[in-house]
Amino acid sequence: MGEQPIFSTRAHVFQIDPATKRNWIPASKHALTVSYFYDATRSVYRIISVGGTKAIINSTITPNMTFTKTSQKFGQWADSRANTVYGLGFASEQHLSQFAEKFQEVKEAARVAREKCQDKTELTNPALSIPSHQVLPSPIISSNGPGEDKLFRSQSADVEISTEKERLKKMLSEGSVSEVQWEAEFFSLQDNNSKLVAALHEANASVEQWKQQLAAYQEETEALRHRVAELEAQGTHDSSSENNKEELSQTLEELELLVKAKDEEIQMLKSQRCRWEAEGEREETLQKLQELEARNAELEQRLQLAEQSLAESLAERDRMHHEVTKVAEIMDVKVFELSELRQGLAKLVESN
Repeated sequence: MGEQPIFSTRAHVFQIDPATKRNWIPASKHALTVSYFYDATRSVYRIISVGGTKAIINSTITPNMTFTKTSQKFGQWADSRANTVYGLGFASEQHLSQFAEKFQEVKEAARVAREKCQDKTELTNPALSIPSHQVLPSPIISSNGPGEDKLFRSQSADVEISTEKERLKKMLSEGSVSEVQWEAEFFSLQDNNSKLVAALHEANASVEQWKQQLAAYQEETEALRHRVAELEAQGTHDSSSENNKEELSQTLEELELLVKAKDEEIQMLKSQRCRWEAEGEREETLQKLQELEARNAELEQRLQLAEQSLAESLAERDRMHHEVTKVAEIMDVKVFELSELRQGLAKLVESN
């Protein structure tokens, strides 16, 4: 409850191989959260990283620790209490620099905390407040007693810690920096590879979708081509219809001339009506006149039918021409979209 996180980041965690003291052993397959904690009850700083339910890193920071950058994305430090060396592989150089700066700040804070703790100890224990000119008895040559024995063990422990520090420093100096870089680059390449694989799968899915769309466009284009062929065939039929319309027009003109001639004949017969009545041919003339009027009515009806057929043929011709123009425009748009889709597909294939 007394520990508080003061800084967190993510990195690949490594530990030195205890057998060879040269190779790195990855603590997990993926990057873990590495955090700085401050224990207010004991006034100590620790680096902690947990993988699942296991504490991968539990390192108490002391003033004599040093964090060393061995590459642009990898750093390490030795923990004499845990008798190991920890290594961290970061995703970028910026993350490594932030962790190193925080390590320096925490180490300085640990030094200040230790000095304050020593000052408090000296104030609370007067026996430790010895003048500078007074010589302390040597723990090795003093008479045997409980106090001298504790001092001797403390000095032996300090010697062992110093020896262990020298051994760890020698191990770090003899360690292969290239292996550390290769390990960090290996995990970085694994992350990049997974991202590239995901992007490749997404691109393949897009290619399949574009292929389906291209097939649909091709089918639609084929349907439009068949439609154009049908319209062209109808256009050929229309040309024959135009010939028929010309014949109908010529026949219509002939009928009009015939009607005009018949009208003139009727007028002439009407002018001769009086004379025919005088000559006794009234009945025959009236009958002939009625026949001519019936013929004239029939010709007028045929003329109206011919005019109506001509108007319908012209309307059908205009409608077919409009439909052909519209279909041609749609085909131009589809061909343009198809060409753009092929270009996009070619670029995507080249990029893959």
